[in-house]
Amino acid sequence: MDTTSLRGTEAPVALRLNDKAPGFTARSTAGEVSLSSYHGRWLLFFSHPADFTSVCTSEFIALSRAQEKFGRLNCDLLGLSVDSLYSHVAWLRDIERSFGVKVTFPLIEDSSMVIARAYGMLDASSENSGTVRATYVIDPDGFIRAIVWYPMNVGRSVEELLRLVEALQTSQRECALTPEGWHPGDALVEPAAVSMEDAAQTADGQSWYYRERRA
Repeated sequence: MDTTSLRGTEAPVALRLNDKAPGFTARSTAGEVSLSSYHGRWLLFFSHPADFTSVCTSEFIALSRAQEKFGRLNCDLLGLSVDSLYSHVAWLRDIERSFGVKVTFPLIEDSSMVIARAYGMLDASSENSGTVRATYVIDPDGFIRAIVWYPMNVGRSVEELLRLVEALQTSQRECALTPEGWHPGDALVEPAAVSMEDAAQTADGQSWYYRERRA
């Protein structure tokens, strides 16, 4: 794995929204992959605690079934755990055999935990990946737009991750905000007025700090 573009692998600083995603090159179930190869597309980059575990299996089945939906959003899927590539291959083959679901998106091996530490998925002193269930939404320019953490005993909602990606894209495209529970087709929210002049221009019947509009 090329670690030249990873920052803070010895004493990592937790990544924040709008940080540049640390670059990497690593082995995966789809061959060698680099973060740079996803430039120009959205990416859902996620880690899971371990292969051959029940919650992780349910997530991979759901993500595989939703892969086409992510693709329509110009968004790729990329998984990671500290298990070996051989373990990854055996697990994904068993998922296909047992559940009839073929996982085609890459799953990275990170046995040295270098990538996980660079992304703040693990503490620098951690010796295992038992608490890792992190998700990063990375935009086409390589910036982190959302960070979602789940405990190891609770599976992620793939439908919510889809909604999150589409909400980020819509908000950016429309220069507007997406309110609570927003789904495609729902009204967007204008940024709140920040001056008396802007507030005075609010249409009758609308609050100056909550103004809806259609995409």
